[in-house]
Amino acid sequence: MKISRKRTAVAAAGLGLALALTACSGGGSEAPAGDGELSGASLTVGSKEFTESHILGQIAILALENAGADVADQTGISGSATVREALETGEIDLYWEYTGTSWVNYLGNTTDELPDDLFAAISEEDAVNGIAYLEPANFENSYRIAVKSEFADEHGIATMSDAAEFIAANPGEASICAASEFIARDDGLPGLEAAYDTAFTPVVELDLNLIYTQVGESCNFGEVFSTDARIISNDLTVLEDDEKFFVEYAGLVTLRLDTLEEHPVIADIFAPISGALTNDVMTELNGQVDNDGEEPRDVAETWLRDNGFIG
Repeated sequence: MKISRKRTAVAAAGLGLALALTACSGGGSEAPAGDGELSGASLTVGSKEFTESHILGQIAILALENAGADVADQTGISGSATVREALETGEIDLYWEYTGTSWVNYLGNTTDELPDDLFAAISEEDAVNGIAYLEPANFENSYRIAVKSEFADEHGIATMSDAAEFIAANPGEASICAASEFIARDDGLPGLEAAYDTAFTPVVELDLNLIYTQVGESCNFGEVFSTDARIISNDLTVLEDDEKFFVEYAGLVTLRLDTLEEHPVIADIFAPISGALTNDVMTELNGQVDNDGEEPRDVAETWLRDNGFIG
């Protein structure tokens, strides 16, 4: 399933919200903090706890500050459910989410029958909860399973179906490293095992950041994110999801509808930024943090300045 690129900028069915997304304010604003289209606005930006979410959170903070907003940093919230609750209760005003997470985790849908336009579907369903989404970025960060490249070559494993066949013949080598959220999610390990009629065992629960170095050490298989640069630095091979189990996870800004209605220019600010964030760009930015040791805010600021999004 591919997410259609013929979308409205913000879909909020039944609420009459129509916003024209243009590049005029996000791509070239050089207004100092306190002066600009969001002058006088006070906003709080959140994020999840992993590297990519931290970087995206800092991109959001810097872009909003550049437009004149007073922005509080609440990035690094642990867990999808927690950051979503923070948005709903007003602890934060916006953060970067993923289409698949909203579809499954927050809206309670299954992965069995996916809509042709996942963005439009989540926007319509979540509007009744007072939640809005901006146009997805041009990157998609999905769950994947990876193995050491040497292991893949040795056993001829290139796809998840290959992995299922290998596990059936070698049940004692079916160990997997995974984070707690992936272990519990229907669009994570339980659904994956059902889709490929296989069972990983033992399941080694680790912090997500530890998995990349532990594949080949503590386990043969590991949960990874498709735009994580540590796949490359740790010589891992990502297995093709040949049964198309994993839902697409296009990155996109999510916020409450009341925030968007009060400050519709937020959509204009993020439109060109989202358009410039491709898979290659996101992988490179992640690598600057995880492999090169740079700080997420520094990485975000350099990228935004280099691309003319902030002055």
